Amino acid sequence: MSAALDIASWALLLAGGAFCMVGALGLVRLRSFFPRTHAASVIDSAGAGLLLAGLLLQAGWTLVAVKLVMIGLLIFFASPTATHALANAARERGVSFEHAEGEAPSKR
Repeated sequence: MSAALDIASWALLLAGGAFCMVGALGLVRLRSFFPRTHAASVIDSAGAGLLLAGLLLQAGWTLVAVKLVMIGLLIFFASPTATHALANAARERGVSFEHAEGEAPSKR
């Protein structure tokens, strides 16, 4: 059973690391604000969630597992809320969906 838990844990850790790398690449390569916001939310949601799940399997039934669950709940509730608030503030400020980083934002 220990080998199966180790394999599952490492698979989750590697998948979470892959999501974080793809999201970080998206933050660097994407040109406009809203796709970058989406890439950042993918890092928070999928990447951190998979990493925490892999660490949770490694921790077992300990106090560390409780702390990991608390961190996961905080990320689960705070990250989408912060991303929504950031995107809504940008939309209210007049950032267009097609705005490239070299251009000035258009006012509506």
